[in-house]
Amino acid sequence: MSKKKQDKKPAIEKEASYYRLHTEAVKSLVEADESNSPEVSKEELRKYTSGNRFNIPMWGKMLFIKFWFAGAVCFFFLWGLSSYMADLMDTLFVTGIALGIVTDLLTNNALRFIEKTQGEAERWIMVTVRGYASFFLNILYSFVVLFLVYTLYNMINAGYAMATGKADVVLLGVGPILFGLFYLGFDLLLIQYKRWMIDIFGKRKSHVAKKA
Repeated sequence: MSKKKQDKKPAIEKEASYYRLHTEAVKSLVEADESNSPEVSKEELRKYTSGNRFNIPMWGKMLFIKFWFAGAVCFFFLWGLSSYMADLMDTLFVTGIALGIVTDLLTNNALRFIEKTQGEAERWIMVTVRGYASFFLNILYSFVVLFLVYTLYNMINAGYAMATGKADVVLLGVGPILFGLFYLGFDLLLIQYKRWMIDIFGKRKSHVAKKA
């Protein structure tokens, strides 16, 4: 066998191996389904779906989601229904129900969807129970936050009227952005208060258990 033929043999074997590997890869890709595909973690998927140029911290994403949904409810209900409902209390009542429903079905689920670790979003959620109870509890909670936001608007406008003597001038009108910020602020304050109360009662409970 000549040297030229000996040199051609490894090249042919290498080429055959190359096409065999690619044929097997294509076959595996065609036959791939849920039963024979390996599971991929959320962390691995995020490496290919999100870039590192704009790395927004998780707390920033959580706060923006809560702010955005509250502002959206203000836009569609407080603004959208104000021309159809003559009574302000009726508009606020419908808005409170809408805020509770959106919080339970959209906001909280969006927070849990983007969390990196199990339970990370719970610290940003007031009603952490699941099921039908959370639906009604979120509506009640939304009424509380909405009352605080409404009171803050009235206090600011009343204070401005007293300071300037212009009782017919409204300093702050209701808008989605400011409403969303006010709603987010009171929401975070109440969540923090809940965490303080849990810590206090937890410490008391452990203190009593140690004495016993």
